[in-house]
Amino acid sequence: MQTTEVHEPLTRDERARYARHLILPEVGLAGQRKLKAARVALIGAGGLGSPAALYLAAAGVGTLGLIDDDVVDASNLQRQIIHSTASVGRPKIESAAERIAALNPGVRVEGHAVKLTAENAMKLLRGYDVVVDGTDNFPTRYAATDACVLLGIPYVYGAVYRFEGQTSLFDARVGPCYRCLFPQPPPPGAAPSCEEAGVLGVLPGVIGLLQATQTVKQIIGIGTSLAGRLLVFDALDMSFRELRLRKDPECALCGVSATIKAPVHYDATCQTDGDTAQRSTPVQQTAFDVQPADIKARLDRGDAFELLDVRDEDEIELAALPHTAHIPAYEVAERTGEIDRTRDVVVFCHSGGRSARVVTLLRLQGFDNVYNLNGGIARWSAEIDPTVPTY
Repeated sequence: MQTTEVHEPLTRDERARYARHLILPEVGLAGQRKLKAARVALIGAGGLGSPAALYLAAAGVGTLGLIDDDVVDASNLQRQIIHSTASVGRPKIESAAERIAALNPGVRVEGHAVKLTAENAMKLLRGYDVVVDGTDNFPTRYAATDACVLLGIPYVYGAVYRFEGQTSLFDARVGPCYRCLFPQPPPPGAAPSCEEAGVLGVLPGVIGLLQATQTVKQIIGIGTSLAGRLLVFDALDMSFRELRLRKDPECALCGVSATIKAPVHYDATCQTDGDTAQRSTPVQQTAFDVQPADIKARLDRGDAFELLDVRDEDEIELAALPHTAHIPAYEVAERTGEIDRTRDVVVFCHSGGRSARVVTLLRLQGFDNVYNLNGGIARWSAEIDPTVPTY
């Protein structure tokens, strides 16, 4: 027996607000009522989550679930347009909820001030119709995609890096899932973050709007989705290109003999290409890591060791530590003769990723005295010396 979906009717004020939608035959009253009844989860209220949340609220999506445990930092404001200067220091979900309420008071915001993990992903995402990905690390991304496949929820993927962004729809019921494309996270240090490499501020706006567009279409059921297609945008060339994606029959998550029955936990190996950088958070501990407090104690004692800054020149203009040597990370392999083998060398960068790779390189070349400053200059600023600027 065929059943008919019943959605709450629109009020007079809603008919006026969404008038430009209602005159579109592809949307109309039926489509707008679907939007009003929809529940969309946004993982991250940062660069991607900002435009996605604002346009989904403006479109009349009835319930938005915001999942983010971060606070607003001044460096976010270059791209995270849902927040304002007055929001610096406040929880992102509070700032975002206020902005959404000001834009459209008819939208219900469900705030979750937690980090989505493999342990809580199923509970957090259950009951939502679509999940929009604005994640900033691989463990969260894999936990979310695992949960979406297991719960049967479409997953609207988005990522940005420097001048390039990409987006797709992963829905294992009709096409590939994220693990069909990337079965496992990359190894530690393999993928630098936007915090390390930078990101053009307007780029998350482009990708976030594409994610919002896909979400609206998915809810209403119109047009052609991005399932099975990866859309890549290059801001320098102002060009789009499309890659075809295939479902992997051997996929451990959605394949014919899937082995993943619950979201998989991964250690925080590195930041990914999302947008909410956690500058004061230690990166994954390695055997050759040293902590900022330990280095501060050695400096206070006057111990003989060298600090090696492997950031780029323009970063040093933004923030620097005194009495340090400088070799950009990409030049270290050619300039090992400049590194002192007779005493300890503590290597640092912005947040610890590049310096960890440099330490690995040097130890493979026989340097037994090099160590990585966990969390980099950003963690030094947060825990040791707040006069060192953050960026």
